[in-house]
Amino acid sequence: MSNRQAGRNTGRQPGKAEALAEDPRARQLLRTLIGRYIRDGEPVGSQTLARHAGLDISAATIRNILGDLEDAGLLSAPHTSAGRIPTAQGYRLFVDSLLQVKPLPQGELARLRGELPPGSGTQALLGSTSELLSAMTHFVGVVSLPRREQFAFRRIDFVPLDAQRVMAILVFADNEVQNRIIQTRRPYEAGELERLANYLNSRFAGRSMADIRLLLLEELRSDRSEMEGLLARSMELAEQVLAPGHDDMVLAGQTRLMGVQELSDLDRLRELFEAFARKREILQLLERTIQAPGVRIFIGEETGLAPLEGMSLVSAPYGMGGQVLGVLGVIGPSRMAYDRVIPVVQAAADVLGEAFAGDAG
Repeated sequence: MSNRQAGRNTGRQPGKAEALAEDPRARQLLRTLIGRYIRDGEPVGSQTLARHAGLDISAATIRNILGDLEDAGLLSAPHTSAGRIPTAQGYRLFVDSLLQVKPLPQGELARLRGELPPGSGTQALLGSTSELLSAMTHFVGVVSLPRREQFAFRRIDFVPLDAQRVMAILVFADNEVQNRIIQTRRPYEAGELERLANYLNSRFAGRSMADIRLLLLEELRSDRSEMEGLLARSMELAEQVLAPGHDDMVLAGQTRLMGVQELSDLDRLRELFEAFARKREILQLLERTIQAPGVRIFIGEETGLAPLEGMSLVSAPYGMGGQVLGVLGVIGPSRMAYDRVIPVVQAAADVLGEAFAGDAG
């Protein structure tokens, strides 16, 4: 299946569908029908296919093949029209074996690189990426934020707020700053906080937060540590500061969906916007793609999310140095131009990874 990996295939009739997929005439008719439907948004009839499919067969033969495709669950016939439209299974077959995808044109690749330069800072990079995905596809751009513990720690400072609250100021290797409020079980003096910060900065700068947690435990167990007493008393502070942060994502272009023909029902649109606002379900869907290389596509019910019925997610992981940092993608109607969206998503993942690598360098 090249690099376009399927989501969860559901409800297919594999015997008949796969047999038809091996029939050159059926393949060409299905490819043409889906292409016309994506372009026009109208059911496609046999007369239209006779004109545009490039096959020297009669309209009656076309109708027979279309009937077989419908029986296999690849097409459906709206009761208001004699034409047919693709089902989610039809889109899946189209994406997996009929679609021809070309690399993103050099001009658009240059645009991505120009608007996602190294040195922009993580938040700015992710915001620009989601905006670019939306602008280049006219759908919703989504990017999951990297987990902070994946970045090297640069320095930390502590500021006492009151008797049992301390603010930790964390600076990471990508120049992002994160403030964390810590609730403590006992008061900490400013001098004690300064000694702890100095120790952490001198011993652990340049390491990931996950590594620091392990090394700190080793230091605490070792009689060699000159700071053992201080660290033992302050362990609750370090554990809270170095705990993994909450995942999040950046969305752009939700309002573009208001003009989508398939989302003219206001109740459906509201459900979709509520799912975007909650974020959790979309993040979980993105997480399902984080270990799969290349572009992965979820169509309709393959997402497992009711609000995304009739929608598709085209996603790809991004990272640097062989380490996956997060996932980006485009959410739009299943009737999307996949040959256009797929190369945009893949190129954006590659360019975002280059930008992070440039920051790290």
